[in-house]
Amino acid sequence: MKSYSIAVIGTGYVGLVSGTCFAYVGHRVVCCDVDASKIERLKRCEIPIYEPGLDKLVAEGMQQGRLRFTTDIDAAIQAADVIFIAVGTPMSQTGEANLDYVQQAARMIGTVINGYKVIVTKSTVPVGTGRLIAQWIGEASHNQYSFDIVSNPEFLREGSAVYDCLNMERTVIGADRPEAAAIIAELHEPFGTVVLKTSIESAELIKYASNCFLAMKISYINSIANLCDQLGADVDEVAQGMGLDSRIGHRFLQAGIGYGGSCFPKDTYALRHLTKEAGCSFSILEAVIDTNEQQRLIVIDKLKQSLGTLAGKRIAVLGLAFKPNTNDVRDAPSLTIIPKLLEAGAIVRAYDPVAAEEARHVLGDQVVYMPSVQDTVMYCDACLILTEWEQIVESDWEKLHSSMSRPLLIDGRNCWSAEKMAELGFEYISMGRPFVPQRETSLRVPV
Repeated sequence: MKSYSIAVIGTGYVGLVSGTCFAYVGHRVVCCDVDASKIERLKRCEIPIYEPGLDKLVAEGMQQGRLRFTTDIDAAIQAADVIFIAVGTPMSQTGEANLDYVQQAARMIGTVINGYKVIVTKSTVPVGTGRLIAQWIGEASHNQYSFDIVSNPEFLREGSAVYDCLNMERTVIGADRPEAAAIIAELHEPFGTVVLKTSIESAELIKYASNCFLAMKISYINSIANLCDQLGADVDEVAQGMGLDSRIGHRFLQAGIGYGGSCFPKDTYALRHLTKEAGCSFSILEAVIDTNEQQRLIVIDKLKQSLGTLAGKRIAVLGLAFKPNTNDVRDAPSLTIIPKLLEAGAIVRAYDPVAAEEARHVLGDQVVYMPSVQDTVMYCDACLILTEWEQIVESDWEKLHSSMSRPLLIDGRNCWSAEKMAELGFEYISMGRPFVPQRETSLRVPV
């Protein structure tokens, strides 16, 4: 395998994980960022995101001299054979992806380019962005040097991004010239992945189409769960029966309170905007978005049905990140649900093993952030499960039962079986599954 010199512009989730994994398999990688404080932390092997296994790979790459971090983006660009653009594309107010950082990176490349480069878009961008990047680089460089643009979308799941990168199911390479596509395919040879070569436009659309399809499966099974609540069916049994059909499969058929994070919400809105700009109708996508926005509020409805008024009630919230194994709270259900609880006059105590500080930046200090599950549920009137962290699911719930004023669990992630919760004596309400009434017991009150 040929070892390439790679520059990665952007040290967020995608850039840092991708660059580290390319270094791990033998390439020479320089990860660049304009954020000097972040680069200094990375040089000390302080990882700014929570991603299992990433810290060890970063340390190993730096120790072996294959991974470096710098703010000298110009030098990194000039020394590189391949340049990955992995900057953020946040959602604008209209729902479209904001390409300001992509444009800045492209013009930076054009200003200092000193020879032929393969420039790869790793950021999630709308169809047509590759052509814009070529235009921006050409304008900044006065077309002095030749280069190729390649679209190579990422398919990393937060919380398992390192695993996904080292064991990737496929890599999509969109390019105009076969020679450029061949270079990016060679970069990926150590991963032993399936390579799909497409046009630039198809590669850009594959990313959106994939994420929005998965979001659709989530919203679909959540709608089925809501129907199960009304008809007395069990969504777990329904999903199991559906999943036995090989055309459907079991993945992404876990009912709950909907998707969050930095990808699915942003990508569904971006594809909706792109569809409108193209003059096409995409009513299914509209329904996916609407369903997800409403789904997270259902736990509040279930809570009110059980408690009546929420004013003055002590509500424990377990899980603040949008999913386990990450400290990412972007568009997390907790950020929608907790303000609604506070507006209703509830007293909210919350726990998350890694995302408490990130949530505090958004929610402020009206929430009491607790150091453990035990402290959070003590003398609470109800407990909401919003993230299925192992630390939460594997807690001693028999012991926790005795510490709650009212052992009412509203499980937004269907973490346990109804049978188990019945044995423990909980009043257990989940999503699309039979209600478990409270076992007769005396209520506990704080002293």
